[in-house]
Amino acid sequence: MIEQEIGTVFDYFAKVEVAAVKLSGSLKVGDKIRVRGITTDFEQAVESMQIDREEVKEANNGDEIGIKVIEKVRRHDKIYKL
Repeated sequence: MIEQEIGTVFDYFAKVEVAAVKLSGSLKVGDKIRVRGITTDFEQAVESMQIDREEVKEANNGDEIGIKVIEKVRRHDKIYKL
């Protein structure tokens, strides 16, 4: 399976389990992603995504988004689209 890097985590909000991501590609709700870093490595489907606390279905290069994640992520973890 080919992975395409589409973003980097720049913050994590533990109480709500949301990763703040700066995109370098496009992403849609329903896409499958992999989050990988020094101590992070998991896959999940994107179930919800927000820009400035507003629900969106799609985001593009340069957008800063929030994604609900199933595990803890760390700054500088990379996001890949599967």
